[in-house]
Amino acid sequence: MSSSHPIDREQVEEVAAQWVIRREEPDWTDADQRELDLWLSQSMAHKAAFWRLDHGWRQADRLRSLGDAVAPDRRHDGAGWWSGMSRPLAIAASIVFAVLASLTFFRTPDPVPTEGLAPQTIATAVGGHKRIPLADGSQIELNTATVLRAAVTAQSRVVWLDKGEAYFEVKHSDRVPFVVHAGPRTITVLGTKFSVRRDGDKVTVSVVQGRVRVDPSTQGSSGAAAPASSATVATGDIAIAEGASTLIAARTTEQVSDKLAWRDGMLTFDGSPLRDVAGEFNRYNERKLVIDDPEVAAIRIGGTFKASNVDAFAHLLRDAYGLHVEADDKDMKISE
Repeated sequence: MSSSHPIDREQVEEVAAQWVIRREEPDWTDADQRELDLWLSQSMAHKAAFWRLDHGWRQADRLRSLGDAVAPDRRHDGAGWWSGMSRPLAIAASIVFAVLASLTFFRTPDPVPTEGLAPQTIATAVGGHKRIPLADGSQIELNTATVLRAAVTAQSRVVWLDKGEAYFEVKHSDRVPFVVHAGPRTITVLGTKFSVRRDGDKVTVSVVQGRVRVDPSTQGSSGAAAPASSATVATGDIAIAEGASTLIAARTTEQVSDKLAWRDGMLTFDGSPLRDVAGEFNRYNERKLVIDDPEVAAIRIGGTFKASNVDAFAHLLRDAYGLHVEADDKDMKISE
């Protein structure tokens, strides 16, 4: 939608409601999904309206279990599509229309276009750690070597993760979604706790509490065609998105917490190859671990270590595995 034309909120809400109901029909196709994705990509107002009504629809799922306990079906006198719906579907649809009807009495401001905001840039150096409160009551915690921009008001909540990793505690809002743009992916939530890590165009999302939606971004930095799939990531899950693929790994909340040990200045590993462990330490320290021997790089490492103390970790490698450590001002070379 062009920013030169004002957003007709009632029309957007009506179209969003039609999409929510239509998606539940048994003849929903991939072509329908592509059409919906296109409509959502046209405006943040479209996404906000659809997310809000879809959330209300999902809440209606609880009524589906009532079965025969629901009062006898009273079909609308006008027949039409309402009379042909199943009872649970009609109940859910009524919730959507109740939301629409309430717009007449409870008007809320239209989402502010992100083009009109002046994002605040926040950054940390290598080994840095920063916690930032936002205007809406949410908080962002930045990990090492991270750069992000935040434009958060009462009407629009948007963050761009340019590089690095951040943990988000999002204050719940049924009206204004919280959106994180991370390269080729967009993460949308209403209120939850999660982290996003960006390594170039590879994006990793870890959910501590609640659920988030990971979509293809229309603001991707690579210029490549956007992937055509979306994914919902729930509590204890980790999503890894790269190229056209999004892998969701079901983990325990403890494993997700281990990935967020950096919030306490620590790194936790469970049988990870030394090459990967060295890569993690190198994110937090100016002096880098260098491993040229493939056999040494394949050694499995477990334990919890202080992220900023690479010297202590190198000494542990020497004492526990008998490895040779050669250090100078820039590197610490590990070999047999």
